[in-house]
Parts: sequence; structure tokens; C-alpha cells
Amino acid sequence: MGGHVSKQVERRKAISTQKKTLCDLQQGCGKEFPGCDYCPPDRKNWMSGLNPEKVHINKIVWPGTHDSATNKIGIPLISRPFAQCQSLSIYRQLVRGARVIDIRVQEHSRVCHGILLTYSVDVVISDIKRFLSETQSEIIILEIRTEFGHEDPPEFDKYLEDQLGEFLIHQDDHVFEKTIAELLPKRVICVWKPRKTPQPKPGGPLWSSGYLKDNWIDTDLPSTKFESNLKHLSEQPPVVSRKFFYRVENTVTPQADNPVLCVKPVTRRIHGYARLFIIQCLSRGCADRLQILSTDFIDEDFVDACVGLTHARIEGKT
Repeated sequence: MGGHVSKQVERRKAISTQKKTLCDLQQGCGKEFPGCDYCPPDRKNWMSGLNPEKVHINKIVWPGTHDSATNKIGIPLISRPFAQCQSLSIYRQLVRGARVIDIRVQEHSRVCHGILLTYSVDVVISDIKRFLSETQSEIIILEIRTEFGHEDPPEFDKYLEDQLGEFLIHQDDHVFEKTIAELLPKRVICVWKPRKTPQPKPGGPLWSSGYLKDNWIDTDLPSTKFESNLKHLSEQPPVVSRKFFYRVENTVTPQADNPVLCVKPVTRRIHGYARLFIIQCLSRGCADRLQILSTDFIDEDFVDACVGLTHARIEGKT
């Protein structure tokens, strides 16, 4: 018992120290970077506002959401706080400015997070279609994967093609060099990551798992995650020469050996440091590698930071 208590005390000290490390780093370098003062006049249509004829796919800093369809996961006040990573529906996230959506499914085409289930994937598709019908030039990256520990939904690739076929941008390495205007009216890059069934074929309407990569580390220590993100990002090719999307997630996650198991208070340890992360990318020489930046509980400031850096890239300021 004494050893367990001692371990918990050390864990709390480590978290406190790491939170202070990020706070001190932010105080030392401020919050300014090229595009930091840019605020999109309409987050729902921010890509359109940047001029689709000027915005190349590989120049975009894509704001994304982690575990996107968890707004109604589990049972309210009981299991939900341990698995909910977003409080908004998919439609509301897109309206707020998110453009990369992370969906986990299981064998019955229900969205899930681990063992907890929520609504059918039909709800996700319906929200995406609604958003697409209300906008004209917004491109979405939709990542759908079979959750660990579950089986692939049967014929799920056919389902995605049937539901989104008219919007799907086909798998093609040349897409990265094209502008939004050159891809329209196609609007969705759908990356399907099954666990056992075959990967999407080259040239088809769905993109295979190798086109969206990350280096996830499962930790609740904010500075550890922050530095790991920077390290792995620095090892990637620059966006202008890369033929895949690379994601960095501005999140930390609860750990079983720590008494704080609810997502929101844990991920809050790093949530407010997205602008600091961009600044550190610039100061450490890896800003030209930054592409997808995802978060829990997406807010307007997070979106504005990503859009601002995108605007600066388009204007040649970075």
C-alpha cells in the first residue's frame, strides 16, 4: 500500500513539473508566429475564404479532431467522462473549422472508443453530407478505422463508396500538389483503415492507411507528448515533397495507473499549447513539416492558429 501511494505521489509531481515546463516555455517565447493574428471571417468556409485557386493541398495546416465521434459515447455522468474526447457533433466540428475527422468503428458499423459504443456510422456520414451541402469549397479528410480489439464491418468499403461516391477524391499522389479548385467538385479524401480485410487499391475512391501516418505515444505527461511530437515531426520529409499526410495530436490521455481517469482534465494539460507548438516548430526548423494538427475538444482558437499559419504559407510569409 505504501509503495502504491509513493508511486502516485511521484506521478503527481511529474505531471506538475511537466505542466510548469510548458508554461515556462510559453512565457519565454510568447504566442507570435507568421499568421498568428489572422482570424478567418467565417470558420465554416475558411478554405473558401483563402481562395481555392491559391490553396495547394500540401500547404494546408489541417485542424483535426481526435476520436471525433465521441460526443455521445457511453452513459452520461457514468462512462462518458472516461471516453468523451469531443463535445460537439461531427457537423458542429466541421462548422467550427475542423477538416480532419477521426472515426473508429466496430463490426456492426457502430462508432466506438475501446469497448464503449455510440451511434451508427450513418450519423457521421449524414453530418458530413449536411456540411458538404451547405458549403462549396471545403475539403475534408475523413479517416475511418476499425478500432483495436474489434472486427472490420462487412463490406464497409462498398458502404463508404455508396454513401460518399460523388464527393470522393480518388487515391492519387498528384493530389498533394493540386489546389482545392483543381479538385472540386470532389470534396472528401477518405482514408479507410481496416484491420484484416484488404486495404483500398491504388487509384480507387478510398485511400489506404499509408496515406495518413502519425507516431502516437500513449501518455498523460504533457511535456513528454509535446517533445515527442516535435521529435517525430522533425523526422518527416517537408510537406512539399511528401506523398502522405502526417498528423500530430495535441492531446494527452488518461493512464490506468493514475487516479485522474477522465479525459477532459487530463487533456487540458496540453490543450492550450497549440500556438506554442507552432512557434516551436518554427524555432526548431520543422514548421515546413507540419500538416495535420489534431486536438480533443476543438475550439475556435485552435482552428484560427492552423488557418493563420496556412494563410501565412499561401502568402509566402513562412
